[in-house]
Amino acid sequence: MDILVKIIQFFLCFTILVGIHEFGHFIMARIFRIRVEKFYIFFDIGFSLFKFRRGETEYGMGWLPLGGYCKIAGMIDESMDKGYQSQAVQPWEFRAKPAWQRFLVMIAGVVMNVLLAVAIYIGICYTWGDTYLSNEDVRWGYNFNEAGHSLGFQDGDRIVTVDGEPIDNFLDILNAMIITDADRTVVVDRNGEQVELILPLDRLIAMRQSKGYEGLLVPRQPFVIDSVVAPTAAALHKGDEIVGMSSRRTEDSYENMEFRDYRAYLELHAGDTVTLAVLRGGERLSFDLPVSEEGALGVIRATYPLRTREYTLWQAIPAGIHKAGEVIASYWEQLKMIVQPKTKMYEELGGFLAIGSIFPSTWDWQDFWMKTAFLSIILAVMNIIPIPGLDGGHAIFTFWEMITRRKVSDKVLEAAQYVGLVIILMLLLYANGNDIYRFFIK
Repeated sequence: MDILVKIIQFFLCFTILVGIHEFGHFIMARIFRIRVEKFYIFFDIGFSLFKFRRGETEYGMGWLPLGGYCKIAGMIDESMDKGYQSQAVQPWEFRAKPAWQRFLVMIAGVVMNVLLAVAIYIGICYTWGDTYLSNEDVRWGYNFNEAGHSLGFQDGDRIVTVDGEPIDNFLDILNAMIITDADRTVVVDRNGEQVELILPLDRLIAMRQSKGYEGLLVPRQPFVIDSVVAPTAAALHKGDEIVGMSSRRTEDSYENMEFRDYRAYLELHAGDTVTLAVLRGGERLSFDLPVSEEGALGVIRATYPLRTREYTLWQAIPAGIHKAGEVIASYWEQLKMIVQPKTKMYEELGGFLAIGSIFPSTWDWQDFWMKTAFLSIILAVMNIIPIPGLDGGHAIFTFWEMITRRKVSDKVLEAAQYVGLVIILMLLLYANGNDIYRFFIK
């Protein structure tokens, strides 16, 4: 059932993204009175799952979920239909229109994907706001895994800056440290003293490849009381912090540990009476309290407070635009790193399995729309790259024509299309090959 939920989310997301992208080409073509012969979600090589005709356009869904297409009359595209070249130019064909109109038709898909992402981010801001754990609120610092310790971090360190920049959202810290093409400089607060750590690029690359970043840093969890639910614990108050536990029966004690350790101690002393060391308003107090047979004190622990930015509709619009801009800039930086061999990020490229794996096994609309917006931006950025066969490749030839006033010949466009299709196929094989290697072999 979990896999089914992931698959449904993947295909719903992909259908939305491809549909809105191709609709951009479609609507711009129709604005300029260019005939659209076919509008398909997914590819219909050999046959289609369903189709119908309305006016001059055939609409349908193909069986091969590798994208989709909008077949525009008088244009060399992925269908490689060249029959029109031997016929006279018709006024409703793509090739009959001025270069600036053809250019707008070409980039319309990318524009629509960006606008979709902006619209989704606006909707998310307005509906759910922006809820996050602030790095500033993690007053007890972080615990680090083995990879983190090898980089010089110590449990209890608080992150101050990464490359000189303070980071507010806890979830942004990890990417800020490991997505890089150079050494990272991290300043931490260690027992009230600021310590500078240099994270070498080669160590960060090795950590990424071994997935040592999983659990790299986790907020430390103190035992702070949120509420008292048992009469036996009435001596405790909201806001009390338990900083020590001891037992006369076993003559052992814990001091300055985390909640999970205190929890284990209580389970070990179920049915016993323990002495608690409690901080209340800066004063250290001591209480003897019974432990239930289930190993509980009868209190509820406080968790880190989450901050929430709420937006009115008018506030959500600039917030959504800003969020989309941040994601575009971040992904573009990552894309530039992929083509730099020293980062080895090309080894981490993923295909459909990697994309599908980012969806959770339970349905969460906020998470679904967040991932759809993110993937919409990825689709936009990837399509604007000037590779023949992609929108960016078509647009660059048209832009060249607008500058030089010389139209690129159909033979050159045809050859470029073949080259582009080969490049795209190779990238697909490589990315999905990485998926197969990672998921089934490695």
